[in-house]
Amino acid sequence: VSCVMSQTFFLNTGRKMPLLGLGTWKSEPGKVKQAVIWALEAGYRHIDCATIYGNEVEIGEGLQETFGPGKVLRREDVFVTSKLWNNQHHPEDVEPALLKTLKDLKLEYLDLYLIHWPYAFQQGDAPFPKKEDGTLLYDDIDYKLTWASMEKLVEKGLVRSIGLSNFNSRQIDDVLSVASIKPTVLQVESHPYLTQVELLAHCRDRGLVLTAYSPLGSPDRAWKHPDEPVVLQEPVMAALAEKYKKSPAQIILRWQTQRGVVTIPKSVTESRIKENMQVFDFTLEAEEMKNITALNRGWRYIVPMIQVEGERVPRDAGHPHYPFNDPY
Repeated sequence: VSCVMSQTFFLNTGRKMPLLGLGTWKSEPGKVKQAVIWALEAGYRHIDCATIYGNEVEIGEGLQETFGPGKVLRREDVFVTSKLWNNQHHPEDVEPALLKTLKDLKLEYLDLYLIHWPYAFQQGDAPFPKKEDGTLLYDDIDYKLTWASMEKLVEKGLVRSIGLSNFNSRQIDDVLSVASIKPTVLQVESHPYLTQVELLAHCRDRGLVLTAYSPLGSPDRAWKHPDEPVVLQEPVMAALAEKYKKSPAQIILRWQTQRGVVTIPKSVTESRIKENMQVFDFTLEAEEMKNITALNRGWRYIVPMIQVEGERVPRDAGHPHYPFNDPY
């Protein structure tokens, strides 16, 4: 475990964040509790959650079984992240949303709390509030107001660090321009087809750590396109996997961690969970790192899509705070 434990990053708050964590998006109820237990047993010390994943109660059970008084692990050994959902961006909704997450996860504080998306949905109980015609009801509240409420959570000791998810470079700078407590982390989609080189540099310059979600291209998501490229089948990965006696997934995770990107692969399979952790016992050569980064094609797997007049279009692209209309 010691080699794993040293694989951490210092956040701009001085706190440590493990470079590898367990992702829990799309982890089905009935499986996610066991996945969390397996992960912590395998040496993971970082669990990534979100309200909208709908599985925090069960994750909480897994955490409760694994750490606490009389258990091997203590609360402070494990880094737990969650995220504020889009219908809770109004300042008065932020703390209640977090308190519900803490109750579900059975925790007294979070290590990291993120604003899940820069754009808001209409306030209320519906996570995806819709009009009669099925289109979403948006809210144009400024995320800088949401940020001010996030800062209060740190002041109250309910969260240790706060950050952003799916924000672009301009939006990050916008938050920084008003922040009295700076964002520590930006969580975005990243893999060899979406290397995020410019965004990573932007974050480094400003003291933010980048976390990559869907680092293996999220092969199990809902709006998958049949003829899209599959990053795990890329010949570059196959060749390196053979050379290092590793899997293509391990090569990709090593590439991310080696360039200083925190990575949160999701799995509910014990063997895969263990395999994803075993990426700290080899080092890719500079040339190999470059070859993987060169695969970039600006390919986003994670854009919620809808059908409009027979065309597949990004669901939220019309929102003024939609992040992906900017180059990065």
